[in-house]
Amino acid sequence: MTKYLHRLTPAKVWLGVIPTLWWNDDFINIDIGIPYEQALSEMALAGYVGCGVGHKYPTDPKILRPVLELRGLRISEPWVSTYFTIKAMNRHTLESVDAQLDFLEAMEGGSDDPRRADLVVAEFGGAVNPLPVALFPNCPEFSEDQWKQLIEGLHAAGEKARARNRRLCYHPHLGTGVMKTEAIHRLMDETDPRLVNMLLDTAHQAAAGVDPLALARKYAHRIKHVHLKDIRAEVVTKIHRGELSFQQGIEAGIFTVPGDGSIETFPEILDALAEADFAGWICVEAEQDPAKANPLQYAKMGREYLRKLLGW
Repeated sequence: MTKYLHRLTPAKVWLGVIPTLWWNDDFINIDIGIPYEQALSEMALAGYVGCGVGHKYPTDPKILRPVLELRGLRISEPWVSTYFTIKAMNRHTLESVDAQLDFLEAMEGGSDDPRRADLVVAEFGGAVNPLPVALFPNCPEFSEDQWKQLIEGLHAAGEKARARNRRLCYHPHLGTGVMKTEAIHRLMDETDPRLVNMLLDTAHQAAAGVDPLALARKYAHRIKHVHLKDIRAEVVTKIHRGELSFQQGIEAGIFTVPGDGSIETFPEILDALAEADFAGWICVEAEQDPAKANPLQYAKMGREYLRKLLGW
């Protein structure tokens, strides 16, 4: 039963969409040639007010900002892959954090609009999701030294974000060392909640065997950003058997928009966040092959699901 969904209003929750419906940003061969202008127009047409950053976007804020504003869109988040757990990458990682914070300042200027973008990060040191290997049998497990490096690195990145009035949101991601339930709990237990928040990605968590509803209830006050997407259970089963790489899983349709797959607890997940007075971006995502799943059709499907759930 949901008691608090009415608290999620357009005044405090902004519905965005991630451009991986139109192309894939990890595997650029998953692409049917849709230009970024078409993708942005379809995002607006489907009823979203923001979007993540895609690799096809112009990198110059002076070009990108008016293109977004023309369509009533704004950036919900940029992504930074961190590499704190491997050698000689700490400075490079923090420079990447600075670069994305600079980008956001150029995009948003001195605006005090509450819909400010968050900084999304995930540790990709040793990650196997970019590789053509069986996903689950090869996922990294961090040593004690690596955990120490990760926590210290995230705190340094979080300090940078806080100094710019940004929230750093950590994304537990398939194929990485922070994928399983125990690792997610450890990350939350050992990081400073003033510096490191959680991004809840319902599909990455569910596919990893983590209960996204349990996470939402346990960490509701630390979840500041949401990627709302669904899974297809039969594809997840194949990946767990060691038959598929991450890319093969995407091509086989492991992910879809909320309401179109196997996760049945979206109302309860959002209710748990609403009870904790969640305010921020909720972004529909699907990471699908656009040759098999029409992006606009699925973007509208995800938005309609949220309209029925939230009432707007």
